[in-house]
Amino acid sequence: MKDTKPVIYWLLSGCFLIFIMVVVGGITRLTHSGLSIANYQLIAGTIPPLNAQEWDAAFDLYKQYPEYQKINHRMTLEEFKDIFFWEWIHRVIGRVIGMVFMIPFVYFLIKKRLTPSTIKKCLVLMLMGSMQGFLGWYMVKSGLVERPDVSHYRLAMHLTTAFLTFAYTLWVALDLIYPHAKGIGAHWPSMKTALVAGYVVLVIQIIYGAFVAGLDAGWIHNHWPKMSDGLWIHETVTQELRPIWKNFVEGKSGVQFVHRTLAYIVVALIGWISYLGFQKTREPRHRWALKSLLALVGVQFILGVLTLLLQVPVALGLAHQVVAFWLLANMTYTVHVFRHQ
Repeated sequence: MKDTKPVIYWLLSGCFLIFIMVVVGGITRLTHSGLSIANYQLIAGTIPPLNAQEWDAAFDLYKQYPEYQKINHRMTLEEFKDIFFWEWIHRVIGRVIGMVFMIPFVYFLIKKRLTPSTIKKCLVLMLMGSMQGFLGWYMVKSGLVERPDVSHYRLAMHLTTAFLTFAYTLWVALDLIYPHAKGIGAHWPSMKTALVAGYVVLVIQIIYGAFVAGLDAGWIHNHWPKMSDGLWIHETVTQELRPIWKNFVEGKSGVQFVHRTLAYIVVALIGWISYLGFQKTREPRHRWALKSLLALVGVQFILGVLTLLLQVPVALGLAHQVVAFWLLANMTYTVHVFRHQ
């Protein structure tokens, strides 16, 4: 265990940095700051504009793209600096994560502190991190052509990859923290089924959360439990776009309806997981995981309702995303505990 402690701390540090990255990314999205830096410079882009001439050049570059021309044409330089900051810090944190992963990884390789299994897992993490960086620029690029907004599909890919990279990093760390754990999932098929179903639906819900954010679908149907006009299923859910299936991946009403519906399913599945778990185990770690799941899904549900009713204030929108992150982290921990303990 002693030899793996530095590796565990390294992986958990990566988890923390990804969490910070997601928080800043949420602020960047909610403040509409993501298109403020239209170019990508790996090294030079680390340093922000330092004088009036450089700020003017950065602002002039922003003026060449649709967001300024169609939406922010009255924006002042001082207002531009505000949105520039959040996108700049978001990119800087991405670079820091890359260095925090690569430098210790090379060090641990040289010092032979990584097992062959851990090396393979770290290579997967490296691939996931690289994909996350690429998807970030791929997402921004979609808002620099005609539409003054990024593709909600690309936003979903970018956000979901960040969540899954965090989850897998945590999983690798947990494998090292509990190296001799024995699984109970194989002897408990109903719990295994519930955990898999809960995890899959939670990830789909996160994807739809990104769809809602990307389409600004949280600014319509700001009622609960029913949608607008006192309807459980508003007519625009199926009539906004053609063919009809597009409503559920590209229509604001349809996407919000799916996100609402999945929220109930996530709560039900976590309730099922907890019911099974409390029946079968007295292990403190198991019960803590289940209690945390129940608490987090309850908080997340309430935050979702409040965010909708109050038309997505930045603080609530950010809190909703942060708790979704914690919920995925806790679900990952719970799956690991029940599969490997």
